[in-house]
Amino acid sequence: MRYMLLIASNPEANAAMTPAQQEQMFGDYAEFTKSIEASGEFVSGDPLEGLDTATTVRVRDGKRTTTDGPFAETKEVLAGYYIVEAASLDRALEIAAQIPDATTGSIEVRPIMHMDMPTA
Repeated sequence: MRYMLLIASNPEANAAMTPAQQEQMFGDYAEFTKSIEASGEFVSGDPLEGLDTATTVRVRDGKRTTTDGPFAETKEVLAGYYIVEAASLDRALEIAAQIPDATTGSIEVRPIMHMDMPTA
């Protein structure tokens, strides 16, 4: 089953890191990604640009509005994601626990819903 691992990063903790600690974090991410590629569980994943680049879109009564930034105030921000193919939820949780931001932020693990699309 496929799972999305949503990485919620703590910007305060990241800002407090020294350049050496930031470099170590990037290295840890590279190592983690290589490990799930090697195991065949990696499907895709990407980091996201900073919170200051976000735009939230809402449509109310047929009218679109946009707002700079995310919808809600929070201490953690969506920083990226991985999609993995895992044998079970337990395995997806094990993988999520290896993501470097799990030590200062949180990782939300959600099964990806399979939808059969009609064919033409």
